[in-house]
Amino acid sequence: MTKQKKNKSTAKLAWWQLSLLGVACTIGTGFFLGSGIGMTMGGGSVIFMFVLAAFGTYMVYDVLAKMTQADPQQGSFQTYAKKAFGRSAGFANGWVYWSSELLIMGSQLTALSLFSRFWLPAIPMWVFACLYAILGLGVILAGNQAFERTERVFALIKISAILLFLVIAGAAVFGFISGSHHQPHFPTTKEAFLPSGQLGAWSSFIYAYYAFGGIEILGLMATRLKRPEEAQKAGNVMLLVLTALYIASLILALTLLPLGAVQDKESPFQAALGAYRLPFVPHVFNAILIIAGFSTMVASLFAVTTILVTMAQDQDAPSIFAKRTKGIRQMPLPAIGFTTGGIALAVLMALLLPEKLYAYVSTAASIMLLLNWLFILLSSGRLLQLTRWGKLKRYIGMLLILTAITGTLFHSTSRPGFWVSLLFIVIIGLVTFGMSFKWRKQSPRH
Repeated sequence: MTKQKKNKSTAKLAWWQLSLLGVACTIGTGFFLGSGIGMTMGGGSVIFMFVLAAFGTYMVYDVLAKMTQADPQQGSFQTYAKKAFGRSAGFANGWVYWSSELLIMGSQLTALSLFSRFWLPAIPMWVFACLYAILGLGVILAGNQAFERTERVFALIKISAILLFLVIAGAAVFGFISGSHHQPHFPTTKEAFLPSGQLGAWSSFIYAYYAFGGIEILGLMATRLKRPEEAQKAGNVMLLVLTALYIASLILALTLLPLGAVQDKESPFQAALGAYRLPFVPHVFNAILIIAGFSTMVASLFAVTTILVTMAQDQDAPSIFAKRTKGIRQMPLPAIGFTTGGIALAVLMALLLPEKLYAYVSTAASIMLLLNWLFILLSSGRLLQLTRWGKLKRYIGMLLILTAITGTLFHSTSRPGFWVSLLFIVIIGLVTFGMSFKWRKQSPRH
């Protein structure tokens, strides 16, 4: 296996810059649009699901940051899986993550197309999907520094957007803004708090987790920190701020919007303010939603390219994907080209299945991503000397992830996504099993 070392020439990030990048990679359509799916399933109980998901996300990042501090690796969690459980585990983990991020890009492209049709309803979704895919590739081809600067600006825009929502929604709740026919009140009845019963709340858990998807990308970027020991602080601050903003936004959205008015194709936050007939709000928030989705799509593109290059260096992917261009930027064009093919498939899916694609792909992407997080928790048990409390957190984290995954089986909206993810897992498992025979033949005999 090629030894991976931290590239000191790129270690230029302060911890707060990494936190901002984490916000940019995390806040996206998973929260702005996916939370609406969670609301329709879980009603007011989705608040509790988000708190649990935040706790579970913290437990995953806690061990990832500790492994990064002890042994900074370009491949982050994929390399740690290989070190903990062998080549097969690293191979499977890398391709599970690559597939999950590809699905996330597909869901983001679909959401971006939906948002764009708010202004231009006559244009087909696949046209918008192609446009945003090309723009995303342009950001990646501009180099790492351009990517980081762009994502930090997007992070500030997204935080400002949530704060703007909190201010306007708060003003509406306290009566400073009028115009809605719905009297603001938080759903406290059983029908509103658990519209589909406990199984509905269980099924909504996956979408709460999906809103935190992207925290693992901090592990890939942490090798660029000036001080690797600050990786944990960067993630903890980001998660604390993110959770507070998420919970406050969800409480206000559920207070302003009747549960029956929440739709899969519309952001609940946009819908909540739309009832107050503020002429600028729908357009401003639609622009912000597009920025949020585009930002997370670019982050996913960065992540899959990084993982693919790392696997190629370790001979877990065709070696051509490790090749880079000459010059200052040293772009891995073959890896980017391969990922572009995956994006093209996502665009094709957006053309063929525009109505149900977002919910299905989002569910599948969430499950695949949580399986990657499960790998992180499993790897930490072998690579870290955990305290008794650390071991307990690790087991709780694994239990929460398995609970979220199994919950997708109990609702018609999420169930197809479970079978899509299972298909990916079976294919990756079979390929890994086949490759294991090849690796045995290549390994020296004693």
